[in-house]
This record gives sequence, C-alpha cells and structure tokens, in this order.
Amino acid sequence: MTAVDPSHDLGGGKAGPSGHVHRWRAFSLLAVAYFMTAVDMLIVNVALPTIGRELNFAQADLQWVAIAYALTFGGFLLLGGRAADLLGRRRVFTAGLALFTAASLACALATSGIFLIIMRGVQGLGAALVLPAGLSIVMNMFTEGTERNKALGLWGAIGASGATVGVLAGGALTRYAGWPYIFYLNVIVGGAALLLARRVVPESRLQSARRRYDPLGAITVTAALVIMVYAISQAPTAGWTATRTLALIATSAALLAAFVAIEARTQAPLLPLRLFRLSTLAGSNAVGFLLGASFYGYIFIGTLYMQQVLRYSAMNTGLAWLTVGLTGAVLAGPAQMLVTRTSISLVMAAGLALTGTGILWAAHAPAHGNFWANLAGPFLLTGAVTWIFIPVSIGALVGVTERDAGVASGLIDSSQQLGGAIGIAVASTVATTRTRDLHTQGHAVADALTGGFHTAFWVCGLTALSAVPIGFFLIRRTGLTQAGALPQSQVPEPAPVD
Repeated sequence: MTAVDPSHDLGGGKAGPSGHVHRWRAFSLLAVAYFMTAVDMLIVNVALPTIGRELNFAQADLQWVAIAYALTFGGFLLLGGRAADLLGRRRVFTAGLALFTAASLACALATSGIFLIIMRGVQGLGAALVLPAGLSIVMNMFTEGTERNKALGLWGAIGASGATVGVLAGGALTRYAGWPYIFYLNVIVGGAALLLARRVVPESRLQSARRRYDPLGAITVTAALVIMVYAISQAPTAGWTATRTLALIATSAALLAAFVAIEARTQAPLLPLRLFRLSTLAGSNAVGFLLGASFYGYIFIGTLYMQQVLRYSAMNTGLAWLTVGLTGAVLAGPAQMLVTRTSISLVMAAGLALTGTGILWAAHAPAHGNFWANLAGPFLLTGAVTWIFIPVSIGALVGVTERDAGVASGLIDSSQQLGGAIGIAVASTVATTRTRDLHTQGHAVADALTGGFHTAFWVCGLTALSAVPIGFFLIRRTGLTQAGALPQSQVPEPAPVD
C-alpha cells in the first residue's frame, strides 16, 4: 500500500509517494476545492429568481437547479470514494476537479433551463469525485488523535460556512456581475487548483486491492433517491395519495431495498455494511442526513422568504445570511476544542438543539417583518450549526482504517448531500402546498407565502431537533483522547482486502 508518511512535513514541495509532503499546504488546496463544492450547493439560491426570468423557468421547476446538483453529488459519492481508494486518491481528485470546472463553464454559458439543470447534475458528479478523494487524503496525511481532529475540525467548519458564504457570494455576483459569474468563479478557482494539485497533493491508494467496483449498487441507490425526490416535488400537483405518487414512492423503496441486498452479497460492495458496526460512524451519518435535510431546507426557504415576502435584493439576502456564517466561524474553534476534551455526542447534541431552536424561532417572522427584529436572533442561533458539522466530520471517521478511508469519507458527505436534496424537496413541497391552501382560503399573497414558509420552517426545525437523541444515544459518549485511541468495542474485525 502506498500511503503518505505523516511525519513528512518538510521538503522540496513535490508531493507523492517518493517525496516529502507539506501537509498543511496540501490540506489548504484540498480545503479550497471542498469549499468550492460546498458553496455550490446553495450559491444559486439567491440567483434563482433572476435565472428563472432570464431562462423562462417555471416557478415550480426552480428548485431543480439546486436539487440536480445535490442528487448527483450525494448519489455518486460512495462510488467516488471507492474509485479513489482503488485508482489513486489524487488521480480521482484531479479528474473530478476537471469535470466540475468544465461543467461550471457550461452552466455559465447555459441558454435554457433544461441545459442548466443537466450541467448542474454533471457538476454534482464532479464534486462526488472531488470530495471523498480529498477527505480521504486528509485522513491519511494526519494520524488519528489531536492532529487529525484539528484537521477534520477545520474541514467541518469549512462545510458549515460553505452554505452561508455561498448565499452571500451568489448575492454579490448576481447583483454586480450577473448570475453566470457564479459559475465563472468556479472556472477560475478550479483551474488554479488543477494546476497546483499534482505538485502539492500527495498520491495514495490501496496497492493490493483488485479494481472491482459496484456499478449496480451505484445505479440502484441513485435511481431510488432521484425517484423519491421527484415524487415529493410533484406531490402538490399530483396529490399525495394519487396513484402516481404512491407508485413512485413504492418504486424508490424497492430500489433502496435492492441496494441493501446487493451490498450484502457483492464481493466488492460500494458500501460495506460492516462499517455500520462502528456505532459512532453510523450515528454520525444519521445525524449528517438529518442535518443536511434541516439546514439546507432552512436556507432554501429562508432565501425565498426574504426575496419573495420581504422583497430583499439578492445582495441584501446574502448579507443577511452572513450573520449565520460569522457566528459559525466564531464557534468553530471552541467546537473543535470541546470535541477533543469532552465528547462528540455532547457537542453535537448542543449544536442540534441550538440550530433547531433557531429555525423554529424563524417560523415566527411575519409578512411585514424586518431583519433586526425578526431574523437576526434566529440567524445568530443557527450559526451553532458549526457545532454539528465539526463533530459529524470527526465522528464519521473514528476507527476507520486506511483501507476504507475513501468509502467512509464518501458516506458522510453522501448522507449530508442527499439529506439536503430531500430536505429542499420536502420543504419546498410543504411550503407550496400550504401557500396554495391559504391563497384558496382568501389570504393575501404575502400572508399566504409567509404561512407556507412558516410551515416549512417548522418541518426543518423539528427535523434538526429529532436528531438530538441520536447524538446522545447512538454515538459513543466518550471524548477523543490525545492519542486518538478508539475503544476496543469500536474497532471492526479485520477483513480481507477485496
């Protein structure tokens, strides 16, 4: 097995198995790429009204600009992680970065809504290669314990800030340059990262592993999730109890069951089910899914509320969300310290409680509200989302061997992204349904919209709070020691390399 020697922190700058590695220099480049993919989940949100007008989008179809990215991103992360382990992590990282950059250019040049949605899906596929490869490189550059906790804490903080910074950047670019520059920015950053990656980022892979994949597993899980999100998004029009809606949901459930059966029997599973014997990994992924569903849905609905009800411009909407990002940045350092000195479960549960409460507080913002009176408080409170992202990022890799680094990295990111895709679809559907009902009852447009958004906020907030017991009971309530030792009960039994 070719792996990076963690002690190599000095040298001439040429990364690779035969050269010294500047670990923090490599981490910085990987973090920039991760930040770019995290930002792109919601960077288009504030630009959606503008994109809709210029590309003649139907209002109900706008959500697919965000969902298409999240679905392919989350759906192919496991395959990306497996490919990184077998083909070489830097190789897969650079391939994904090239695909993401090319798709970003295509998005910027889009002249139709359908083409934009397709290219957003391709962007997500590129991100699905970049993210698990990058995170598994980080995991293998730093030994388990305090040093890795520091790196993963920074990684988690980047993920937490990516969504809110994305909304701010989207607002600024839409206001002063035009929505295509949201994607041109990726071309510049992605191109620069590609030029530096081979020199800065080390290569590693499982040399002894035979290159066997699980395409059937990737197809079934991705198809199941696409069908599920489509069924949810179309339910307000077709009806929740309509034959088509129920048939789509049943098909999605059958495909998910098929995926589990495939993973239990195949010799080279996309998702080795034995990983779930690690209770901290399993619990972190469950929390990660609910976190994605609640937080991404919250930002999606909050953006619509500010633009459609309060009539904020794209720039003002982005500035408002900056409150969440700044709070998260301030809390990132204490979160990393507390995870190391106390426990993953305690910090995670506190973050979930604060974030869920903040979202529910936002559900009381009126149709004629203003930022300082109605939004500043909830936004400051939901900045505690950093206290979820950081322990989730660390907990999802506790006890994972180098052999499974790629798939474990892909799994936690997949949980968050797929949760985000489903959360946005559910929140949008709930808001649309409630708004339509209120409008039918004779409420004014602003009041009907506000009522719909309030209902969606309640769903998002309760989703976050529902993860609190998971943080307490499914994740080991032990701290991460200086040595990073894992309790013996958490260590998986050795298994032969495929």
